[in-house]
Amino acid sequence: MKRSVLFPVVFEKDEDGYWVVECPVFEGCYTQGKTLEEAIENLKEVILLCMEEKRGKISLPKEIGVQFLSLEVEV
Repeated sequence: MKRSVLFPVVFEKDEDGYWVVECPVFEGCYTQGKTLEEAIENLKEVILLCMEEKRGKISLPKEIGVQFLSLEVEV
């Protein structure tokens, strides 16, 4: 039986202009692409591979938050 599941995704553009995307539900579940759309499509494949490895047994977080921390640093 198949059903739709919402996975959290974190994405950022790196210094070379590539989009790096990650699904924090699975350790090491990340990929990249030249466009955000390409990176998301690649991540779908990686998520499916991670699920195969876990044999479909996943535990989705009940709540996810993102916060930006302001910190003075030397650059």
